[in-house]
Amino acid sequence: MSEHEMINGVPVSEEQIEAWAAEAERGYDVQALKKRGRGRPGRGALPSQVVPVRLTVEELATIDARARDEHKTRSQIMREALEAHLE
Repeated sequence: MSEHEMINGVPVSEEQIEAWAAEAERGYDVQALKKRGRGRPGRGALPSQVVPVRLTVEELATIDARARDEHKTRSQIMREALEAHLE
């Protein structure tokens, strides 16, 4: 690897590569890796469904403004709106 190789803007040395290779050769505890909770946390017992929705620029701007004001994600605002409407 050249001296200019980087990962996330951080230079990677030959020593670091050797350390990573040694760690991989020792093996990984797959169960421990699975417990780390990679990815987004679940919202229920079953996987959530992704539902594409078309919104106008104005609708999206309104949602984003509310999300920013309430320190929430766009998805949280949309889920709350659906829940309030469907109750």
